[in-house]
Amino acid sequence: MGAGIVQVCAQAGYDILAQDISEDCLKRGLATIDYFLSRDVEKRRRTKTEKVTVLARIKGTTKIEDMANRDIVIEAVPEDILLKKRIFARLDEICAKRTILASNTSTIRIAELAAATKRTGKVIGMHFLAPVPPAKLIEVVRAETTSPATLKTVVAFGRSLGKEVLVAKDTPGFIFNYLLEALNRAALELLDRKVASKEDIDKSMTLGLGHPIGPFALMDFIGLDVVYLTQKAVYEQTKDPRNKPSSVIEKLVKQGRLGRKTGKGFYDYTGK
Repeated sequence: MGAGIVQVCAQAGYDILAQDISEDCLKRGLATIDYFLSRDVEKRRRTKTEKVTVLARIKGTTKIEDMANRDIVIEAVPEDILLKKRIFARLDEICAKRTILASNTSTIRIAELAAATKRTGKVIGMHFLAPVPPAKLIEVVRAETTSPATLKTVVAFGRSLGKEVLVAKDTPGFIFNYLLEALNRAALELLDRKVASKEDIDKSMTLGLGHPIGPFALMDFIGLDVVYLTQKAVYEQTKDPRNKPSSVIEKLVKQGRLGRKTGKGFYDYTGK
């Protein structure tokens, strides 16, 4: 997600500073961007010169302190509320007063992250969808404390990236993940009750509703560890039994079957 956000911002002409926890992580992220830009060149969606120009707009660092003079900082760490709060508190200490702090969280309430800072009016959600470059949407999430000026700026910024911007209220799951989790729960229930195979459940969505990918294939694409963390975060905030994390997904995660990135999830991708 972080690499995708960096890429789309650089493509839109912005000066980007990407920060990661180690040089190795940073190199992998930049290599991912280079790979997808190279694919664009191969498919003639951009020229080699355009690729070089985009990459020249991106600089990397392992020091969070280097974010001090940025206009907007977008956080894209895992769905761990304590980790996010620590990062927001640190950014609040080091960043200029004008800096807007945005979170790419898909489930955690923005108000909780804002409470870790002394600039609650400048904290907002920017939920990018994956994969970021081709995705058409950004959910902008306003907490009750988010100022109208911050909302206006971030909506304009999102549109400048070539995305359609949806403005959502600060509730667990917002719009997209609230709907997506309902679909995932229904698919998992059908599979658990042996109503149909995962293949046929996926086909019911791709062939019946025109979805580009079915729920099980999509969970594998996102990463089952990420799906599980998302479900856990929503449940912890709502305590609604309907939102209880899936035991099926929890079991697969414990087995190391995380989806495409490990070669196995609901489906087997080894050798493909």
